[in-house]
Amino acid sequence: MSCEQDAETGHALGCFRDRLKRLIRVEPLLDLLHFLEPDRKDRIKAKFREEGDISAAAFLIDEIIHSKNYEQGWSRELITALETVGCKHAAKYVLNSPPEPTEEAENDSCVRLIDLLQLTLVSMKTADVCAHCRALGLLTPEDQENIMKLTENQGNIGGARLLLKRLVKNEAGWFSKFLQALEDTEHHDLVRELRGEPCNEDGEAMSVETVEEGEQTCLETMPVLPPVLSANSSLLSEDLDSSVDSGGLCTSADNEEVDMYKEVEEEEEEDLTEDDDPSEESKSNIVLRDYQMEVARPALEEKNIIICLPTGSGKTRVAVYITKEHLERKKQTGQPGKVVVLVNKVPLVEQHYKAEFGRFLKHQYSVERVSGASQLKISFPQIIEQNDIIICTAQILENSLAKAKNGDEDGIKLSQFTLMVIDECHHTKKGGVYNHIMIRYLKQKHQNQLLKKQEKSPVPLPQILGLTASPGVGGAMSQQMAEEHILQVISTLPSGIASSASDPFGDVIKKIMDKIHKHADLKLLCEPGTQNYEQWVVQKEQNAAKEENQMVRVCAEHLRQYNEALHQSNTIRMSDAFRFLDKYHNEELKTKSSPDEEGTITITDTERFLFTLFKDNKAKLQELMGKPQYENNSLAQLKTNILKEFSTREMARGIIFPQTRLSAIALCQWIQENPKFDEVGVRASYLIGGGDQSVVKPMTAAEQKDVLNKFRDGQINLLIATTVAEEGLDIAECNFVIRYCLVTNEIAMIQARGRGRAEDSSYTLVAEAGSGVAERESVNEYREKMMSTAIAKVCKMNRADYEKKTREFQMQAIMEEKVKIKKKQRKGMMKEPPSKISLSCRQCSVSVCSGEDIEKIENMHHVNVTKQFSKLFTVRENASLQERLLDYETNGVIACKNCGQQWGSMMLYKSIECPCLHIKNFVVTYSSKKKTFSKWSELPIKFPAFDYTQHADLLVEDSGEEDMETD
Repeated sequence: MSCEQDAETGHALGCFRDRLKRLIRVEPLLDLLHFLEPDRKDRIKAKFREEGDISAAAFLIDEIIHSKNYEQGWSRELITALETVGCKHAAKYVLNSPPEPTEEAENDSCVRLIDLLQLTLVSMKTADVCAHCRALGLLTPEDQENIMKLTENQGNIGGARLLLKRLVKNEAGWFSKFLQALEDTEHHDLVRELRGEPCNEDGEAMSVETVEEGEQTCLETMPVLPPVLSANSSLLSEDLDSSVDSGGLCTSADNEEVDMYKEVEEEEEEDLTEDDDPSEESKSNIVLRDYQMEVARPALEEKNIIICLPTGSGKTRVAVYITKEHLERKKQTGQPGKVVVLVNKVPLVEQHYKAEFGRFLKHQYSVERVSGASQLKISFPQIIEQNDIIICTAQILENSLAKAKNGDEDGIKLSQFTLMVIDECHHTKKGGVYNHIMIRYLKQKHQNQLLKKQEKSPVPLPQILGLTASPGVGGAMSQQMAEEHILQVISTLPSGIASSASDPFGDVIKKIMDKIHKHADLKLLCEPGTQNYEQWVVQKEQNAAKEENQMVRVCAEHLRQYNEALHQSNTIRMSDAFRFLDKYHNEELKTKSSPDEEGTITITDTERFLFTLFKDNKAKLQELMGKPQYENNSLAQLKTNILKEFSTREMARGIIFPQTRLSAIALCQWIQENPKFDEVGVRASYLIGGGDQSVVKPMTAAEQKDVLNKFRDGQINLLIATTVAEEGLDIAECNFVIRYCLVTNEIAMIQARGRGRAEDSSYTLVAEAGSGVAERESVNEYREKMMSTAIAKVCKMNRADYEKKTREFQMQAIMEEKVKIKKKQRKGMMKEPPSKISLSCRQCSVSVCSGEDIEKIENMHHVNVTKQFSKLFTVRENASLQERLLDYETNGVIACKNCGQQWGSMMLYKSIECPCLHIKNFVVTYSSKKKTFSKWSELPIKFPAFDYTQHADLLVEDSGEEDMETD
């Protein structure tokens, strides 16, 4: 996995080189890159001193891309270093998770704006702004120290320039935080300058009333600014699911009889003059600026979004436009449309009616406002029924929803609306009236998911449009607290970061993992269930093995299994994830008992804690896996797609590409056990690779061939295949391809899609919302376009230039191959004698043998046939016997007598039993340093060939002596 990550990171560095060189801060980064050799670092530092940060960053990227000698796992070190020095924006590009193109363009606009207004901005009080930016997480402690030092040495302007230079390297969203820092330090004039707010002749900002009532004029005079958070940022959701735990929030109003016009807080009504005579143009046309249209677009596509725009930049105007388009679309399709606009204060009801919704829409639609100050004599349900657009305070709606829940005829339901606009949506806090309404929404959303799984009709719910100038940070004094506040705001709306419905099965696994983290005192750096967590825990296990810290090592090994189970529960069935964990623990328990000498293997306190922890939670996991309502949504979507393909095609034949071998086998079993698939004629089988680098037994070449022949003949019409089927193998023509929770690169995407060779073939990606898979697929599509453009340009090249270029590359390839061969020969000559190394058990650290005891069979298998070594291990039955290969076969597993750790396998080579060692199960002491290796080839040691004759003679002599003793 690390090799693949390293290769992917190198590819990302090349693709995003031009952008990364402007985002990377070279000087602090170099101190954390231990995989770079000192002389390379010196060259990069010299480049930095001579030509500056951008040139040095470009040089650093080139050094990393073109060198092939770094240790495995260098990419994880690079990403961690980038995040540590405050280059999180750069880290996302390196992780191959760049922002959406629109978000990227908006961020670039913010950077250009800072550059244009730099002469004005350097007048700021640098020390105050710097302190606030640090509190908001925009600067690292080192940044703050450097800025303050420069301010002392070169004055306020010098420090301000460095501060601005550091700010623009942050990830998208920094602009709104910077505005907040300026606001908090009373730089109101600079804030107005950045927002483009108009000023009067004395330089003061216009009154709020003037901005609200004459917003069109205001917009015409302000520069075109990007939104602080666009519709394509992390606040956008294509899915209406939410991760809110409604059990911890109020979910219904009190049962007491309440006056529907009574507010929680009494508000003073402001005098607002209505624009009685709007122009004919304003009646008929609502013209949005480019950035406003950009943030409106997802809502026009009927997605739930939060629009986050600075004050005065026209959020309400965007909402009016979306409302108008929504009602027109409903009218064209012959469906009823009804919009409710919620505000949190009485004055805003009248303000939104007079300045915006009523002004632009009342000539076309019936618009009414309702608040505690309203003098209307009819009931709220009647107002809803008689009007297209209703502007009201949130409490009035909540009161009516509560009445409906209690069976009162004077109540209303959310299903009566098709669009809900929530003004100042950052007030959706726990316990607030907005929150009460949204919890009702989320509960019904969850019920709808259950209804869909039961193939029943869901209850219609309105589209959600949230409006805010800034989610704020809730008085947070650290980046973590600020992030938690933002997440709290998002979690109370059905928009924002999309996630699946409640996952109690995954929650139990995460609680187990948390207990293991505390037991081993491991500080968590990434979210469990992710690839990043997998890499982190593997690194922890390797380091613990070298340090002989057995408690951390065994905890890390168990955490790795739980992480895999989390991934499985998010992509395949919970029962598959449970069986995986149960099998692992059963096998681990078996290793703690010796078949010959019962009870001699030591079980440590940590192992006892881990076994007990799983045993205590086993019943709960078994209970949850039997509840289909908690199955992941991706599986339900996959089921829908398969049934659709086989129901709508006369001769359906397709391939599903999952992420792992285990997923392929589990999905195949799921399909075979589900009668719905059998009804539409699905005949499924799986196809996996032949390599032995997985917990799943590989397929032999004969087994692969048999499956492919059945697929070609039509005996099988649905193939669940790992990447073995993406290229190389001859797959029969199929008419649909589904990539299930799997994205690699654009090459694999094209190859997988190319398996659908029929004329009417389809290509589908099924992934969990928020997993990043869809985003990476978008990057691959973009790269595919780049590739097509490049191919077209190559085809149009001048013949002479083309031949010259190709010849250069051919000569380069030849020279590189020669250098590679020479390096390999030199490396072979430099191999050291076996006496330089010694092996110890990876789990209990007991000394095993010296390198001098090891010999090689067939130049591949490393064996130790000494009598001393035979006393250190036990032989257990091998669950999956390997097929006979050449003159040897595997008979059993050899394991440490002390702790039960597997060391390798027992080979039968020309009738002689030879213990074969697997290097990954040992810690190697080499030149007084402890190291771990995954392959023997990584060791620069030359082992002698196995002397079969000598060993056979010794066995004959020993046998003869035993016979004489018997006589």
